[in-house]
Amino acid sequence: MASFRKRLLRVHLAVILAIVACTALAGYWGLSRAAHGQLDAALLALAETEMAMLPAAPRQPVQVHEVAPGLAPPSLTRLDRLVQIIDGEGRVLARSRNLEAAQLPASPILLARLAAGETVFETLPKFGEEPLRMVSIPIPASGERLAVQVAGSLDDVNHVLAAATVLFGAMALALLAAVGLAGEMLTRRVLGAIDDVVQQAHSIGEASLHQRLPHPGTQDEIGRLVDTLNAMLERLEHGYDAQRRFTADASHELRSPLSRLRTEIEITLRRPREAAEYVDALASCLDEVQRLTTLVEELLMLTRLDVGQERNAVETIALNPLVRAAAQRLEKAAAQRGIRIVFDAGVAVHARVAAGPVDLVLANLLDNAVKFSPPGSSISVHVAREGEHVLVGVSDAGPGIGVEDLPHLFERFYRGAQARAGEAPGFGLGLALSQAIVHAYGGSIEAQNRPEGGALFLLRLPASD
Repeated sequence: MASFRKRLLRVHLAVILAIVACTALAGYWGLSRAAHGQLDAALLALAETEMAMLPAAPRQPVQVHEVAPGLAPPSLTRLDRLVQIIDGEGRVLARSRNLEAAQLPASPILLARLAAGETVFETLPKFGEEPLRMVSIPIPASGERLAVQVAGSLDDVNHVLAAATVLFGAMALALLAAVGLAGEMLTRRVLGAIDDVVQQAHSIGEASLHQRLPHPGTQDEIGRLVDTLNAMLERLEHGYDAQRRFTADASHELRSPLSRLRTEIEITLRRPREAAEYVDALASCLDEVQRLTTLVEELLMLTRLDVGQERNAVETIALNPLVRAAAQRLEKAAAQRGIRIVFDAGVAVHARVAAGPVDLVLANLLDNAVKFSPPGSSISVHVAREGEHVLVGVSDAGPGIGVEDLPHLFERFYRGAQARAGEAPGFGLGLALSQAIVHAYGGSIEAQNRPEGGALFLLRLPASD
């Protein structure tokens, strides 16, 4: 199969050829009509002049009015014109000298049309040495039926049309060659830029996603295509980087509890122990297994959210009771640290979400607030309506969020300075999981520092009337 460049060039040349051919044919047709019309007009004018010079009285001799030889310059009006006067039966009454003994044809059909008063134009291709064009015009208001016939050579008209045919053909070929060459150059330039993009794209792999496609330097369709592809490569690069970081972080988080679990079992098996020691070792192992189970479940949920599988059916739920229940579940853990949870229900609002995933998000936000709040402080939870969204705010009186931590707070496995220092347990997946859940239901979640101190998490969900 021919390449796209060749097929495009063939189509381009075919279209140009069709346009040029149609234009040339239209020009030839127009010129032919104009040349034949000019000859017909000249013949008709001479016939009308001859008719006007005929005697008005009947039974007077009929003759063709010609200038006698040598008395005056030849008339250009009558030059190369054959004139003949006939009666209703087709008999020749008078003729011009240049006709000599010849006679212009007068067929029965022509005589019938003249008798009906028609002016008749005919082409005589085989009369004499040259093709002729003849007009026959009846003479009105005469005592007997007469007609004037004037014929002229078509040789000049044919020569003009032949020359025009050569000229139009040469112009068409030159135009076709010029446009074809311009099309070939333009096609080579455009497709050459695409070839460069294709070759560069072939060389970009997973290990070289930092490379970009060469830009042609223009903001035309090719330039916009390259910009779009480069933007897509940038997104792919960020996605691969995030995937590599995610894999590395997940491996690290899985390795630590597995190492502790293996160490605990190896130490326990080094020598026989009492039953109570085995129970303590198994309990410790169970804690590590629980941590591993939690981590794996969160990773699986994030993966399902990424591919759109972990999304329960949307329903209209009353948000105030859901938030109150989430706060009540954490009151005991908060009370152990001397922290009080204050719930401000506000107005009753409804949201278009799924109750289970949103309850998990609320539990993560409240759990973080309890972890980072100092003893004796309080956590404020409020619910409100904001346009087309419902708003849930969770604020604490803790140290707030570090400026360097704020842009990365919702990244997977990212842990702030305090969490890395061991002040709060966790894997760094809670906020990332919460954000993925909220985005899946058309909402958003953001974090900011309060002016009076502490952190504020705002959860926006689609409202339902």
